[in-house]
Amino acid sequence: MPPPNSPQALAEFAAQARELRKRKSIPVVSIRVKPEALEKYKALGKGYTGTMGDVLNYVADNPEILAKVL
Repeated sequence: MPPPNSPQALAEFAAQARELRKRKSIPVVSIRVKPEALEKYKALGKGYTGTMGDVLNYVADNPEILAKVL
């Protein structure tokens, strides 16, 4: 094992950090939403886009709910 502050150890740490960021990253997408729906989400306050994502994930994971809107 190389010394903690050696160039080799720092390079290994940087590679591990890059890999971790890749696994944690969530793709960014653009969608069109009715203004009324957007107002309702925005009324939830800070983090409303995360809530929108949670709702999309929930519906995608529950085909019976998805079938109701298709």
